[in-house]
Amino acid sequence: MAVPAAASVRDDAGGYRPPAVTGLADLLDRHVRERPCARALVVTGERVPLSYRELAAVADAVAARLGGTGLRRGDAIGLVGDNTAEFVVALLGAARAGLVVAPLDPALPASQLAARVDALGARAALLGPPAAKLALPVPSWPLRVNADRSGTATLELEPGAPASPEVRGAAGELSGRDALVLFTAGTSERAKMVPLTHANVAASVRAICAGYELGPDDATVAVMPFFHGHGLFAALLASLAGGGCVLLPERGRFSAGTFWDDLRAATATWFTAAPAIHEILLDRSERDYPGPQAPPLRFLRSSSAPLNTATQRALERTFGAPLLSAYGMTESAHQATSEPLSGRGPLKHGSVGRPTGVEVRVLDRGGRACPVGVEGEVWVHGPTVARGYLGDRAGTSYTFVDGWLRTGDLGALDEDGDLSLTGRINNLINRGGEKISPEYVEDILAGCPGVAEAAVFAVPDAVYGERVGAAVVVREGEGAEGEFEVEEILRYCRERLAAFEVPDRIEVAAALPYTAKGGLDRKAVRARYAL
Repeated sequence: MAVPAAASVRDDAGGYRPPAVTGLADLLDRHVRERPCARALVVTGERVPLSYRELAAVADAVAARLGGTGLRRGDAIGLVGDNTAEFVVALLGAARAGLVVAPLDPALPASQLAARVDALGARAALLGPPAAKLALPVPSWPLRVNADRSGTATLELEPGAPASPEVRGAAGELSGRDALVLFTAGTSERAKMVPLTHANVAASVRAICAGYELGPDDATVAVMPFFHGHGLFAALLASLAGGGCVLLPERGRFSAGTFWDDLRAATATWFTAAPAIHEILLDRSERDYPGPQAPPLRFLRSSSAPLNTATQRALERTFGAPLLSAYGMTESAHQATSEPLSGRGPLKHGSVGRPTGVEVRVLDRGGRACPVGVEGEVWVHGPTVARGYLGDRAGTSYTFVDGWLRTGDLGALDEDGDLSLTGRINNLINRGGEKISPEYVEDILAGCPGVAEAAVFAVPDAVYGERVGAAVVVREGEGAEGEFEVEEILRYCRERLAAFEVPDRIEVAAALPYTAKGGLDRKAVRARYAL
């Protein structure tokens, strides 16, 4: 007899019970047994629902066809694609075949994709739209999922040449315990390869589900890309583990123009996005937000970069739901801390909440614990933390110390154990010996009336070594570039910043560059504005 949906998330006392998954391979199993006809995905421009039974069947078909390619358990396989049914099916199917999946950004130049495949030593690659014709240095097999309006899905996957016969690159460090290899953003240096085990995946998914009490009644829209941890763990894997539904936007990419229609089609109860996307939705809300016709949201979630408190308050007022800030890294299988649901604890604007399934400490330069409220480096320890980097012993020995992850982020813990972030160690501007956090100055700038976005960077200076520069994007309706009074911004800053923190130079920009992960691309900002 089928178990009622509520039984999958509540214990006998009515408390939330996280899903009992062990990794990627069994993510769907319980729901296939107990709720086979429930929606797992909504796909294509026609918004066709795919049930858990259909999704599992197509994933199993992928696993079966990969079984005849010469790939062995623990081998690495690349996966190139947007947020489409093909990506989800390939990911789960490869995991069911015992392979280690390395998601890759299809927007990268072919040379960079080839370099990542080579560095990893993937023996083959699966290609979803729009990468079906991509040329890679290993056998590459296009995959397509056809979903008709009845909710039936069929698979097109015909592996041609067998997988590369030998394990090369860093893949020799992998084993059958591994599930994923994720590439860090790599905006300021070569992207690092982070191996995550099935146990890491399961711990991350359980913590996310528990923190937001995700269950069969929940649904979301995939805003963030699946080839990074934010979209992969928070939107996709946690939703499926909890028995909920994920709508994949047409063409597999976020579109502000269709976002609210997508939310309605999914009957969404929440969504997660980077601050840049929240800013876009807020700026377009006067003409796009459907008001009473919008689905009632339990909460909004923000991660991948700092969200300034002015934007957080405006989002909550506009969309009528609490906005929960979360913090994590690729090396911690995404989430490490989060603000709690309403009624589970106070929401502190400017904080990223308390640890979720991990330990967090803040240490000074001597490795001593910082007192409450004192800034230091954030360290994370727990079951979600990776064992190190592939092919990078020096990076591993520096970043991973006795099971602890040195995040490189600066922050402070308050008396309740809530974490506030203040910047990145490597981003600090040194103005004549004064250390300035660009993230802090950006937060002040973002609160200035008329400023939509801000990027702060170091400007080389012969006297002070570095000075503070800033690029700002003006909100719509505040005047064109050149008409906006930069002096007004400087006056606003002088009232709120120390004299040495006030930007010496401000440029008004049409747009700021962002990484695929949704964070500010500081390397591109420096190249464009600092010289």
